[in-house]
Amino acid sequence: MASSNGRAPLSAHLALRIALAARELNGVDTAQLLRALLSVTGEPITEARLAKVRPNRLRNRLQSTADGPVPAIGERQLQRAVSLLKGRGVRMPEEPLPAVEPYREGELPDSVRIACASDGGERLDGSFSSCVRFLVYQISPSASRLVALREPGPITPHEDRHASRAELLHDCQLLYTLSIGGPAAAKVIRVGTHPIKVMRPIPAREIVEELQQVLATAPPPWLAKAMGSEPAARRVSIVEREDTP
Repeated sequence: MASSNGRAPLSAHLALRIALAARELNGVDTAQLLRALLSVTGEPITEARLAKVRPNRLRNRLQSTADGPVPAIGERQLQRAVSLLKGRGVRMPEEPLPAVEPYREGELPDSVRIACASDGGERLDGSFSSCVRFLVYQISPSASRLVALREPGPITPHEDRHASRAELLHDCQLLYTLSIGGPAAAKVIRVGTHPIKVMRPIPAREIVEELQQVLATAPPPWLAKAMGSEPAARRVSIVEREDTP
């Protein structure tokens, strides 16, 4: 879905949510809902911003941004629409896997290697203990590459599942995941990787771009420590990434 006035197109997943939500609201078309959402969230519309949409505020903005009278919207309709906007019950067709790009050590100076827990396409939408694969990126202040797709293999009954998965991340400084428990985090940190919990599924490229901006300025102490300290010196801690509007 592309909006007017030169706005950047929405991702397919967000466009589907908005279209489904509009169908729940009698007399409200997709364009009208999009205008109201832009009034609520500002630009760009992101998953993090949609997660903060409240029914009453959306109702008010639908009325204030409409070109004409807005049909009465029932409370249940509005609740269902907001639920769809937040992605509840919305499943996309299986996305194709992103292409891995060639990389030789040292090609991106001042870079960091990260892993994102993923269950489909190029999305950060998985948990450490159960995700289908890890998307591995090499990121510098000026460039980034997807350098590997790593899928956990089957384990034997006596094998440590968390330790086996942690070994896949031995060359990564950071792990982004929707969830990870304390014992699992300890095994990840033991191999030299710092776990970061993300509050909701997002495109992995959002993390890549966000981290690029951080590297281009000055990394916060926890990131500098994760990149530069020895694994044995690290405390067992899990950083939670904060979503910003």
